[in-house]
Amino acid sequence: MKSAKAKTVRKPVIKKGSQTNLKDPVGVYCRVRPLSFPDQECCVEVINSTTLQLHTPEGYRLNRNGDYKETQYSFKRVFGTHTTQKELFDVVANPLVDDLIHGKNGLLFTYGVTGSGKTYTMTGSPGSGGLLPRCLNMIFNSIGSFQAKRYVFKSNDRNSMEIQCEVDALLERQKREALPIPKTPSSKRQADPEFADMINVQEFCKAEEVDEDSVYGVFVSYIEIYNNYIYDLLEEVQFDPIKPKWNGCSTPMRNAESVLPQSKTLREDKNHNMYVAGCTEVEVKSTEEAFEVFWRGQKKRRIANTHLNRESSRSHSVFSIKLVQAPLDADGDNVLQEKEQITISQLSLVDLAGSERTNRTKAEGNRLREAGNINQSLMTLRTCMEVLRENQTYGTNKMVPYRDSKLTHLFKNYFDGEGKVRMIVCVNPKAEDYEESLQVMRFAEVTQEVEVARPVDKVICGLTPGRRYRNLPRGGPVGDEPLVPEVILQSFPPLPPCKLLDINDEETLPKLADTLEKRHHLRQLMTEDLNKKCLAFKALLKEFDNSLSNKENYVQEKLNERE
Repeated sequence: MKSAKAKTVRKPVIKKGSQTNLKDPVGVYCRVRPLSFPDQECCVEVINSTTLQLHTPEGYRLNRNGDYKETQYSFKRVFGTHTTQKELFDVVANPLVDDLIHGKNGLLFTYGVTGSGKTYTMTGSPGSGGLLPRCLNMIFNSIGSFQAKRYVFKSNDRNSMEIQCEVDALLERQKREALPIPKTPSSKRQADPEFADMINVQEFCKAEEVDEDSVYGVFVSYIEIYNNYIYDLLEEVQFDPIKPKWNGCSTPMRNAESVLPQSKTLREDKNHNMYVAGCTEVEVKSTEEAFEVFWRGQKKRRIANTHLNRESSRSHSVFSIKLVQAPLDADGDNVLQEKEQITISQLSLVDLAGSERTNRTKAEGNRLREAGNINQSLMTLRTCMEVLRENQTYGTNKMVPYRDSKLTHLFKNYFDGEGKVRMIVCVNPKAEDYEESLQVMRFAEVTQEVEVARPVDKVICGLTPGRRYRNLPRGGPVGDEPLVPEVILQSFPPLPPCKLLDINDEETLPKLADTLEKRHHLRQLMTEDLNKKCLAFKALLKEFDNSLSNKENYVQEKLNERE
């Protein structure tokens, strides 16, 4: 195996047009779901593609004694009740996935009242996949043929990645395949009939200008924030028959999925980015595999039946897609074994639990406590946005209370650092949600005035482009074209008749053997000649590469002297 370390690595350069001091506002979009029943009173009207208006319901007017006003709210884009999942994805999520593939971070979250369509927007339904499966589909459509082999990239406990050579990756694959599958009560999972329909996205979508001289790895994680505690939804809790969990019951629980999971802690890495310590990161190689991992975690997420929503999310969920990219070496054969050349980008898809008023949900006991924690975390999120807006508008330096909630603390680096942030405000137009919708609209107004640093273009390793295909023959095989051209086949001696004349035939087989020997000898000569030409051409390419490197270094030195 060749060493994957390049012999000549030029000084990294930044793409032209990189900016580090520009900021963009948080992109806030609005999606209006259809009414559940056509005879319901509606309080939301879509005025145009960027504006909607809230109409005061009749009952609310009577209670206010005429003290009310009709208010219009503007968004980057308003999606009406007939908007398809594809239309929403193309406008909101497609640019975030494109940025992810080009080494930039992104955060997308849905916000709204309970029952406003947040989970449908993010996950979708059978036959109508949401933003999450469409993001996965676009990622693997774009990098499918450029993926690194499994275990070439390894995540560590410091929120970064390690590179292994292909030999070590192969050994780890063999080692893991040899491990017995643990026999736990939760290992027998039946295929969900909804699964295939959600990921069966008919429209093909991929990113443009994917770096073909790099290899990619995709890692996913899935957590929930419940009662201000963080839980890993992908963590495999093993059942211990010696020390079973009792959980206050008279008999021990035998279902491993019922064992209470341990909460996780937030930590800060060396780049001051927040991450969940000990969180499971799963390497995935296809949309199907990634969504299967998501679906496995989704079954563990806490939902409950409330007065307003039969399947109300009782926690905030965060599905993170981490894309790892590393350049190929100068020969284009192996991954460059230099950790500083790794680019890690992350897209976090957040389905926030719905804000709700306890007098409407009729919540009691645990449901009441859950609602209180949900509303408190959403209030902290709103407070953070207000302080950020005030600091940016008036030049003040107030401390943003990120640490008051696990939700805001986890995403502080998106607002303090760089990366695109997008929010989809989901609205149920029924009159009963009018007061809650007013609060949602006010939060949206504040959020879209907050600015986030624009992502910078990634660093280029400095190696010559086109390395991946350097060792392939010019005009190589594509599709069903023959691997060997007809001209080469005609250079070999034709095969003699192979049919035996009778049982005593002693001429046919010797003639065939002699012809095959000649063809084999000719093939060896042609192979040797081809190898010599390939080596000579490779030497020319390396000479050109070194010459180009010297010239670029010379130009860089002159530019540095001028500065």
